[in-house]
Amino acid sequence: MSKEQQFKQKILIADDSEMNRAILADMLESEYEIIEAENGVEAIAAIQKYGPELSLILLDIVMPELDGFGVLEVMNRHHWIDEIPVIMISSESSSFHVERAYKLGITDYISRPFDAVIVHHRVVNTIVLYAKQKKLAALVMEQIDEKEKQSSLMIDILSHIVEFRNGESGLHVLHIRSLTELLLKHLNQVSDKYRFTKEEISMICIASALHDIGKISIPGEILNKPGRLTKEEFDIMKTHTTIGAEMLEKLSFHQEEPLVKEAYAICRWHHERYDGRGYPDGLKGDEIPIHAQIVALADVYDALTSERVYKKAFPHEEAIRMICNGECGAFNPLLLQCLREIADTLQENLNNTKTGQIDEQELQDILEEKLHPKDNPVSERTIQLLEHERMKSSFYASMSEEIQFEYSITPPMLTLSEWGARRLGLPELIMDPLGDERVTAIMDPEDIKKLGDILHNTFRKNPVVKYDCKANTGGEARWIRIVAQALESLEDPPVYTGVIGKAVDIHEARLRLDALESMVSHDALTGLLTIEYAEKRIRERLAMSAGERYVLLLLDVDHIKEANDSRGRMFGDQILAHVANIVRSSVGEEDVAARISGDEFLILVKGRSDEKEAARWIMSALEGDYEGFKVSVCVGTVAVEEGEADYDKLFKKADKALLMAKRGGAGQYRGYNDCMMEEKNL
Repeated sequence: MSKEQQFKQKILIADDSEMNRAILADMLESEYEIIEAENGVEAIAAIQKYGPELSLILLDIVMPELDGFGVLEVMNRHHWIDEIPVIMISSESSSFHVERAYKLGITDYISRPFDAVIVHHRVVNTIVLYAKQKKLAALVMEQIDEKEKQSSLMIDILSHIVEFRNGESGLHVLHIRSLTELLLKHLNQVSDKYRFTKEEISMICIASALHDIGKISIPGEILNKPGRLTKEEFDIMKTHTTIGAEMLEKLSFHQEEPLVKEAYAICRWHHERYDGRGYPDGLKGDEIPIHAQIVALADVYDALTSERVYKKAFPHEEAIRMICNGECGAFNPLLLQCLREIADTLQENLNNTKTGQIDEQELQDILEEKLHPKDNPVSERTIQLLEHERMKSSFYASMSEEIQFEYSITPPMLTLSEWGARRLGLPELIMDPLGDERVTAIMDPEDIKKLGDILHNTFRKNPVVKYDCKANTGGEARWIRIVAQALESLEDPPVYTGVIGKAVDIHEARLRLDALESMVSHDALTGLLTIEYAEKRIRERLAMSAGERYVLLLLDVDHIKEANDSRGRMFGDQILAHVANIVRSSVGEEDVAARISGDEFLILVKGRSDEKEAARWIMSALEGDYEGFKVSVCVGTVAVEEGEADYDKLFKKADKALLMAKRGGAGQYRGYNDCMMEEKNL
């Protein structure tokens, strides 16, 4: 590698087209070191090899082995997309592809064919932007890291002072923080009822360290009494919840800080119980803030598994059993489920408990939330772009005549395309559709449930599902095919969040397919078969002829060039269409008629064995006047001998006969056998 290459920034071009890679490389190689990959698998290998050295990836969508979306999914799974910007370059410009690519984290999207100036500017801008972002992120992360360290340090010192008075080892606070974090993260995965951002999880975990701060005012002889407390002593012990809350409430500063509010709720209510038998306020069920419920559960587990002055430690399995059996008070059933599901890895996680310092990935996640909070107002430009994409999607949906839909679980909401809503007689947006009689009147609730179960249970293995069922569309029950794709969150592991898809009337789809096939198989000007489809049908006829009599005719319309020159090409086209109409009305159902090209036509007519008779039949039908233009044709024919089924040979014979006819002038006929006799006599 030259010294110049060592200082060049690296760009990975992933495209299965060698020509596309070459074009892009020519545009950029003077300023950047180019690395190439011809499929998604090679692209992933290059990312693993060069890692942070890559300044940018130019990525195609359609590639063998692993497509562009697959590459983006892998990059998201390994968080590479956070470090390496991606510009998607593709001819796939539908709104669905663009939207999916942006959801997977691309920075920009460029459609082919390439414009060298645009590509160069966007590449430079993206690389510069990411470099500035990294520098800014490093500075902000440094500040967050320092702030978190100082906050955690002060809270830990205060908490350990309380523990020291309580005669505990100092690990209790760390265990509570770890247990709280594990329960919060698992709760996010199993339920949509409570959702916490990574920043909120971090803040609750810090606040959990203050849960017992009120014990600082409890007399030492009660805190460290080895035996059972008397009722009077226990009443004094219980006051640590309200004392801790009052200490936070009487702070002369930071009262509006979320951390102080979280700590207050945890201090006051971490001894409440789900059945209302806790203290100090006797709160019940969801009256207790969920983060206080979580800290309460973590506190009980650690108290059971830790040695105290008044008891020995219980084994992990025994502690889990006691909590789940209700021997230590009543807890939220959902939290008990979380505890059981993390039980197998709980001890290992506690043994690896850190000193309370947030790791680099957690800081990165918190930074991301601070730099891009979810409640930021959307810019006017973004709104315009989104509206533009919505209009495009609506237009394509109306043109496709498909019922397109999107369903989200949280909140439960069904969105229909404009055309689909009109077809079903429903509004475009329906809240709680599963409970809406208008929806259940269209589609059987059992079919809705089956489709939902299939998507929900297999969304990782089989995200796209096809499902056929009956539905009331257009006022009658029709069979429809639903093609749906499950949506998932960007969490690790991802969770099922909803569905996008379309519903197609199977009968109408078949009619459209037949119409499309007819458009492809028939000549646009004359409506007759194209020569390719005619050839296919003739071969089929001849293969099954079994002694049937056929004549193959080739026709050439006379003087079309003169008609074009004198009265315009449009008039010439009208003559050809006139000839085609006569041919179409003259042939039978088992005959084949086609336009070969220009002013030449082909007919395979059944039930005739005499070449001359067949020629006179079509020539007499065609000869006449069309708007002052005398219509006539030259015809070349060949009779199909019994057992002869070679289309290519028959076509050459008829073509030779037509050539001989045209040599004789306008309105002439030649049969292949007659031609052979003439040549022999010559």
